[in-house]
Amino acid sequence: MMRFHDIPVWVWKAALALVAAIWGGAFVVVKGALDDAPPVWMLALRFGATAAILCVVFHRRLKEHLDAGHLCRGTVLGSLSGPAFMAQFAGLADTTPSKSAFITATYCVLVPFLNWIIVRRHPRSLHLVAAALALAGIGFISFGRDFSMVLTEGDFITFACAVLFALHIVCVARYAQDSDIMTLTIVQIAVSAGISLVWAVAFEPFPALGAAGPDFWVSFAYLVILSSCFAMVVQNVAQSIVEPATAALLLSLESVFAVVFSVVFYHEALTPRLIVGFVLIFLAILVSETLPPLLGKSVARNVQAESPHR
Repeated sequence: MMRFHDIPVWVWKAALALVAAIWGGAFVVVKGALDDAPPVWMLALRFGATAAILCVVFHRRLKEHLDAGHLCRGTVLGSLSGPAFMAQFAGLADTTPSKSAFITATYCVLVPFLNWIIVRRHPRSLHLVAAALALAGIGFISFGRDFSMVLTEGDFITFACAVLFALHIVCVARYAQDSDIMTLTIVQIAVSAGISLVWAVAFEPFPALGAAGPDFWVSFAYLVILSSCFAMVVQNVAQSIVEPATAALLLSLESVFAVVFSVVFYHEALTPRLIVGFVLIFLAILVSETLPPLLGKSVARNVQAESPHR
C-alpha cells in the first residue's frame, strides 16, 4: 500500500492549494447559513459531524494507533484550531469580512518565525520575502481604494485567530514526525467539537434547526464533507510533508479563491486593485517555490566548478 510520504511533494502542495480553494468557496456557499444557527453552534455541529464520520471511516486505524500520546498531541491541535475558528467568528462581529481575511492571512508571515522559535529552524530569507509579497497581495484584495484601516477590538481578536492558526501549522509539522496523522486529525477535530459545544451551550441560544431551509443543509453538507472531512484531513496530511512556511503560503490562497468565486458567482467587479493583488500573491508563490531550487542548483554548480578535479 502506498504511504503518504511515497507521494511526490508537489502533489501535496497542489492539495494544499485545493484546500484553500475549498475554503475560499465556503465564503460563497455558506453565505447566509448563519441566519439559521449561531456561529459557535455551527462550529460544534460541523466538527461533531465530521468527527463522527471520520471515526466510522477510519475506525480500524483509530483502534490500531489511538493511545495516550495521540490523545495528548491531538488535544493540543484541537485546542489551537477550535478556538482559532471561534476567534475568527467573534472578530467578524466587530470588523469587516475583508479586514478579517487580511488579518487572518498574517499567519503566512507568522509561521516562519514561530517555526524558528518552536522547532529552532531558521526561516529562509526567500520565505520571508514570499510571505511579505503574499501579505501585500492580500492587502490589495481585502481593502478599499484608500487602504484605510482603523483597528477595532474585533481586529485584535482576529489577529489572535491568526496566531492560533500559525501555531497549529507549526505543531502539525512537529507532531507528524512520530504520530499517525489520521488519528491525530480525528482527535483534533473531536476536541475542537467539544470546545465549541461547551462554549455554544454556555453563551449561545440553541439553534432552531427544524425551521432551517434547504440552503442551510446544503451549506452544512459543504462544510462537513468538503471543508472538514476532506479539506482538514488533506491539510494535516500535507502539512506533515510540506515545509510549514510553504504550507502557510499555499493556504493563504483562500482569500484569492474567495474573491474569484465572488466574481464568478456574485458578479463582483474584477478591479485593477484585485488584479495587482493576484499578481503579488502569484509572485510570492514563484519566489517560494521556484527560486530556492534554482539557487540551490547554482550553488551546486559553483561548488563543483571550484572543487579540484580528481
